[in-house]
Amino acid sequence: MSLQKIISAKDVTTGYKLALIFAFLAFIIMSAAIMYGFVIGDFSGEGGYMLTIPWGQVSLIDVYIGFFFICGWVLYREATFLKALPWLIMLMIFGNATAGLYIFLALLRGNGNWKAFWLGSNA
Repeated sequence: MSLQKIISAKDVTTGYKLALIFAFLAFIIMSAAIMYGFVIGDFSGEGGYMLTIPWGQVSLIDVYIGFFFICGWVLYREATFLKALPWLIMLMIFGNATAGLYIFLALLRGNGNWKAFWLGSNA
């Protein structure tokens, strides 16, 4: 089912439609933030400084724990490890921009069905 059909479908819940919009916005916002950081920032200098301060360390731990949760879900949803592998690599490089894109595409493939969204090839 296409995005337009899902959004206009009467049998698709409002929550599912909002999840689609939120996931797409998360992908766009995080992609823009990552581009901003790479263009304007100094990753090696600022990244090194972040590791020296407590809140930088806490933030990094928090982000990677979130990545591991998403990676576990991707591994479960996908039919094979090889299908999941590109997503896992992109998650570690591009972070939650990748999570937003993956969730958006999983919602599209779920065609308005929450079970199909959550379980993927195991539904």
